[in-house]
Amino acid sequence: MDYSEYEHLQFERLARGVLRMTLNRPERLNAAHEPMHTELARVWTDIHRDRDTRAVVVTGAGSAFSAGGDLGMVQRLAGNYPAVIAMLQETQELVHNMVNCDTPIVSAINGTAVGAGLVVALLADVSVAAEGIRVTDGHLRLGVAAGDHAAILWPLLCGMAKAKYYLLTADFIDAAEADRIGLISLCVPPEELMDQAVDIATRLATGPQDAVRLTKHALNNWLRLAGPTFDVSAAYEMLTFMGPDVVEGSDAILAKRPPSFPAAE
Repeated sequence: MDYSEYEHLQFERLARGVLRMTLNRPERLNAAHEPMHTELARVWTDIHRDRDTRAVVVTGAGSAFSAGGDLGMVQRLAGNYPAVIAMLQETQELVHNMVNCDTPIVSAINGTAVGAGLVVALLADVSVAAEGIRVTDGHLRLGVAAGDHAAILWPLLCGMAKAKYYLLTADFIDAAEADRIGLISLCVPPEELMDQAVDIATRLATGPQDAVRLTKHALNNWLRLAGPTFDVSAAYEMLTFMGPDVVEGSDAILAKRPPSFPAAE
């Protein structure tokens, strides 16, 4: 499999069938603009078909895992019906393609993970975070419904009460707390992060391959059963991109001020 056509994802083949994939827009904290979002949506089908790759480690370049959706992209989506419909399809592809990728995925969460970046971090089969990093779904902070992965994944990982609290408030969660509530698999010292992630991926890549892949596939049926919930949440997110709150939310984030959402006035 040739990954050279990917512009915003970087690939390195490690030993024993492990592929390291790096989200590579460090100058924007690996925030996903339209081209990068498209690459994140389709790369998992390539990895699924890549017979030379038996496990994947995904991380971020520089100091962040991913700051989520690029705010420029958010502003271009707001009120733009054709763009919103296209983004809905791509959001569905990102989640479904990760769920249906039978290759084991290990995330090495090296820094802040938000929004679309958090989809990749948490939908990984094993998520390893560095102590001190913070994550948030962040959709409500922006003024849109929590779509992407959250509605199907968070209640399974940390229970409905914690899922509702953190998704409705959009509060940040540090790695230690994310580990405690079950949102991530492991929390490790920063200097051990990549070694731990690669070690786990290597164990998966050198294990009984049919058993590993089929176990993952069976476990992911919990997510497939929640497919209608995901489709509704993604549609609701895109619906709220057509309203005024997302404009105020993105403006407030750019201005580093509290938002004053029109719907709350």
